[in-house]
Amino acid sequence: MAKIYGAKLVFKNVSCVFGKGSVSLLAGGNGAGKSTLLRIMAGLSRPTAGTVTPPGGAVGYLGHATFLYPGLTALENLAFWCDAHGLGLSSARLMEGLARVRLEAHAHERAGVFSRGMAQRLSLARVLLQEPEVLLLDEPGAGLDIPSRILLRQEIAQARQRGACVVLISHDLGEDAALADRLLVLKDRGLAYDGPPGDFRDGATEVCEVGTVLPAGDTPGATVCCA
Repeated sequence: MAKIYGAKLVFKNVSCVFGKGSVSLLAGGNGAGKSTLLRIMAGLSRPTAGTVTPPGGAVGYLGHATFLYPGLTALENLAFWCDAHGLGLSSARLMEGLARVRLEAHAHERAGVFSRGMAQRLSLARVLLQEPEVLLLDEPGAGLDIPSRILLRQEIAQARQRGACVVLISHDLGEDAALADRLLVLKDRGLAYDGPPGDFRDGATEVCEVGTVLPAGDTPGATVCCA
């Protein structure tokens, strides 16, 4: 798979398959294409070349934008998004979602007055209430304090236990590598590493069997698949 913006090549020859009940950590420098790849996986952007095979179930995406309405309360925001996804959850169930991210005391406060960390937790609740089969998280720890980051790691572990496929973008390999079964590193406009986090060394260029890096001169027609 490849992605080009105008005359800028973001990446090419990226091929990987993500399985159920797994956590994959996506890393790389600024501008390496991590967020672009995640948006493509979420169906929010199209690859320039190659294909993406979507999963059969729900996809939950948490990006840099929280997708919250500042004039609505925390509870109203969750109700809006749950209705948009056809979930039809009760107010009690929505309150449980807020309690899950320690925001039940702020249920009737407008999201527009929330701190960055509170807004991030509310957006996380929005995604988790879907119980998605695929959970795509773009730097979900941004703006979170230590207790909230612990809560986030617990939710990721629980998602894996229930069989979800989790793909997580992080700049902090030291903290987040322990969460992951697999590490993918984007570098030099391609997939530079795909394998166990513990085996990664900076500058590594080898990939494992499920991720193939094609020669630079070949046509970028690889795929990304959530199986």
